[in-house]
Amino acid sequence: MSIIPRTRWTRPAVAVLAALSLALAACGGGGAAGSGSGSELSLVAFSVPKPAYDDLQKDFAETPEGKGVTWKSSYGASGDQARAVISGLPADYVGFSLQTDMTKLVDEDLVAADWDQGPNKGIVSTSVVTIVVRKGNPLGITGWDDLIKPGVEIVTPNPGSSGSARWNVLAAWSHITANGGSEAEATEYLTKYYQNIVSLPSSGREATSAFTSGTGDVLISYENEAIAARQSGAEVDYVLPDTTLKIENPGAVTTKAPESAKKFLDYVVSDEGQKVFASHGFRPLDDSVDPGTVEGAKDPAKPFPTVGKLVTIEEFGGWSEAAKKFFAEDTGIVSKIQDASGVS
Repeated sequence: MSIIPRTRWTRPAVAVLAALSLALAACGGGGAAGSGSGSELSLVAFSVPKPAYDDLQKDFAETPEGKGVTWKSSYGASGDQARAVISGLPADYVGFSLQTDMTKLVDEDLVAADWDQGPNKGIVSTSVVTIVVRKGNPLGITGWDDLIKPGVEIVTPNPGSSGSARWNVLAAWSHITANGGSEAEATEYLTKYYQNIVSLPSSGREATSAFTSGTGDVLISYENEAIAARQSGAEVDYVLPDTTLKIENPGAVTTKAPESAKKFLDYVVSDEGQKVFASHGFRPLDDSVDPGTVEGAKDPAKPFPTVGKLVTIEEFGGWSEAAKKFFAEDTGIVSKIQDASGVS
């Protein structure tokens, strides 16, 4: 297994964050100045749903509410994006991988405290954690237990910057605990799992790029990322584990956003908006929404099969509790396992 230099993955250096914020600001937006028809809006989001948001912006522009609206958009790792907005990156609409990243903006009065009180509880897209393999599945991967076999090389993003990484690792943990295993057994599993990790890119999209470029044997990722990779021509397959975690990604408008940004959020969660997400491999918020044929799915006509056991973040006590228990620096279960593994 290749050796990856060890670094701390929480509390990035101030200089690094400052540089990141400046770089993101260059591709960010003009903030919430202006409103209504003809306004320019700024969207800041985690990297994975970029293709879906590109299409959502185009389709929204065809509606009466979106007529004349233009965009400046910034994409990156979820945690980095939240920190960038707090540091001054203009944003009217924000979409993150984790609820905790949205909470950071609430704490800074950048997003209203009631952002998650609507029918969808602030969630704009959903998916499930899946295992992406090389075309033809040459290692015969069938589920989580195969990933800790000797010689299996895993690619997954870094929990320090990536929200998708946190979903991934909790899915791996839950396949033990949701099936009667103890936390000690889950810790033992994750320890072996980390020993097989060969790459921890900073975001879910960068992890996909690393894998499709030839790194590793398996990629732990969103189901929609696997579908998107296949849509783009990547020669990969994917395995939906019998037990996996439901991914729920939040979206909101900022406190000073114009009315057109709020209309965009309404469009995103509408049936029409959810069909756009579905075309990029995300599962619709409402099961009654017909996703239609989804190219890149294992069965395009039936793109979103039922999961044997679908675990939710509520079973971990919500993200506030899960973040402390698993990802707190020095004391989090995953933090300690990652430090001990030397992978960063």
